[in-house]
Amino acid sequence: MSEQAIGVFDSGLGGLTAVKELVKVLPQENIIYFGDTARVPYGNRSRETIIKYAEQDAGFLLSKGVKMIIAACGTVSSNALELPDTLPVPFTGVIVPTAAAAANATRNGRIGVIGTSATINSGAYKNEILARNNRIKVYQQDCPLFVSLVESGFISEKDEIVRLVVERYLCDMKKEKIDTLIMGCTHFPIIAKAISDYLGDNVTLIDSGRETALYAAHLLSKNNLLNTANKIGSCRYYVSDTVESFEKTAEIFLDKSVEGKVSHISIEQVAL
Repeated sequence: MSEQAIGVFDSGLGGLTAVKELVKVLPQENIIYFGDTARVPYGNRSRETIIKYAEQDAGFLLSKGVKMIIAACGTVSSNALELPDTLPVPFTGVIVPTAAAAANATRNGRIGVIGTSATINSGAYKNEILARNNRIKVYQQDCPLFVSLVESGFISEKDEIVRLVVERYLCDMKKEKIDTLIMGCTHFPIIAKAISDYLGDNVTLIDSGRETALYAAHLLSKNNLLNTANKIGSCRYYVSDTVESFEKTAEIFLDKSVEGKVSHISIEQVAL
């Protein structure tokens, strides 16, 4: 079973930042990624709809024989809390490993959390941080336009639009003198330079994709599921909308082409 793939899913493309980190941390692992691009975004959906979609996404990955599932999506991780109990394989979302990293990183006990509206409204990051240390002050801000900026290719810290949106969303957190910021949506690391430039070098940015990849490695090791093959693993991508659009935007997240490695599946197939 150790040579079977790790399954990763997201509502669209943001989870590719987690895939990028997985490849760095576990280069020998095979990865199957599903982006539900036909139903993106999940961030403005009801909790009930998010849970239903997450169950379908996980079901598709299980049909591919994966040995582990990662919900590389802050929205799913913070709303579909019962999902791990229904799965026959190890599972992680992004909340637990990312909150743990932030709680360990803060020096002044003031942590900011940014994410989609659904993630922030759930309070999942805040609750997980306070469960670890109830003396920490947590400041939250939803940043829905960050997703649109990234997927539209507005990612340069020198771009006036990017800088203005970052300032608009993060000005209150800067006033609160946070020293640690959770980028609670996997899109956000793409504009991390712009975020860091605005908040300053004294603020540590926590990349949910990176922390989740490290935690996944821990879970695989714990369950004796690490791939020990002496070769570089493969990545295969599935999407529920157009392949061409995904291939084009995926290069922004992965810094490499995925042409020829992406397949389309129907929503009906996911829902089986």
